[in-house]
Amino acid sequence: MSKSKVFLTAEWRKLALAQYEVDQAILEKYLPPNTLLDDWQGKFYVSLVGFMFVDVKLRGLNIPFHTNFEEVNLRFYVKFKDGNEWKRGVVFIKEIVPLPAITFVANTLYKENYQTLPMKHVWTAKENQLQVEYLWKAKKWNSFSITASSKTVDILMGSEEEFITEHYWGYTKIGPDKTSEYGVEHPRWEVYPIKHYAIHVDFKANYGEDFAFLNGAEPNSVMLAEGSEIRVMKGKKF
Repeated sequence: MSKSKVFLTAEWRKLALAQYEVDQAILEKYLPPNTLLDDWQGKFYVSLVGFMFVDVKLRGLNIPFHTNFEEVNLRFYVKFKDGNEWKRGVVFIKEIVPLPAITFVANTLYKENYQTLPMKHVWTAKENQLQVEYLWKAKKWNSFSITASSKTVDILMGSEEEFITEHYWGYTKIGPDKTSEYGVEHPRWEVYPIKHYAIHVDFKANYGEDFAFLNGAEPNSVMLAEGSEIRVMKGKKF
């Protein structure tokens, strides 16, 4: 891929992902034009995702004080038929970051739904155990923590982990009949076997009435992926 097509490079590390089944009708309200919902064995998921952006470069340049930071997002899964090719991607309900400049650029230029909130993370590594926690403050502190084995394993072909992590496109509704698309490149990830997790999130306060029913709900699955270097490609509109 030509470097001229690369918009952003970074590392996404220690991705905590919790999947919740959601009624199809809820997600259709957020669906960008010309995309379709993508399901895992008949289930339509939203994922709560917490991770670290590391060594961020915009068009090859580090932006001072914006190199490493947390992100927490709520996303769901879609597909788009481009000619004879089905592209599998994600749509974000909201992305939370601690840096207002990133929120301003994403919301103003790219019509995303970013929010700036106080955030922090904790990574604790022991010989046989890894603890990862992401925290953000929306009126009160929310948290998503995972305790896992310290050694990664491969993601199995045809598994739910593969479905969740192998979506390489991002789609955004930018108008009543207009969608933006961008590609994300990264190698196949590995995951850490989960021992325990704890999710203390006010979904209504963070994501609105449509997702209030998730307060106190148990996720269908929880994963912790190591992540990798990533490249976000310049997008297009259709």
